Amino acid sequence: MIGRLNHVAIAVPDLEAGAAVYRAMLGAEVSAPQAQPKHGVTVVFVMLPNTKIELLEPLGEDSPIAAFLARNPAGGMHHVCYEVDDILAARDHLVAQGARVLGDGEPKIGAHDKPVLFLHPKDFCGTLVELEQV
Repeated sequence: MIGRLNHVAIAVPDLEAGAAVYRAMLGAEVSAPQAQPKHGVTVVFVMLPNTKIELLEPLGEDSPIAAFLARNPAGGMHHVCYEVDDILAARDHLVAQGARVLGDGEPKIGAHDKPVLFLHPKDFCGTLVELEQV
């Protein structure tokens, strides 16, 4: 069921400053910012040969990233994203195994214009997991 690692997401208090670190210090290619109002974030992607790093900053006061940054003011790793072939089948399998899907349980369109779901971190070794259909 689980596919390749799509990205590791890092919450940052200042998206441009975070992107500058990856550009200047590591020589990375960084995408333009993309506002994701349905998810309450603005993101950039740091392109790597084998995956991506997603930098997230809050988009509005109700952003779940704002709450994360209140607890972690310097930022930090927020979630990992794995690819799946069929997000509904993956969801149903995981729920049958006892995993909790966050939100209403229905996929939403993510930053790559593909369906995504988030899984409760208490069910995955303390890590928030995002599934993205490829």
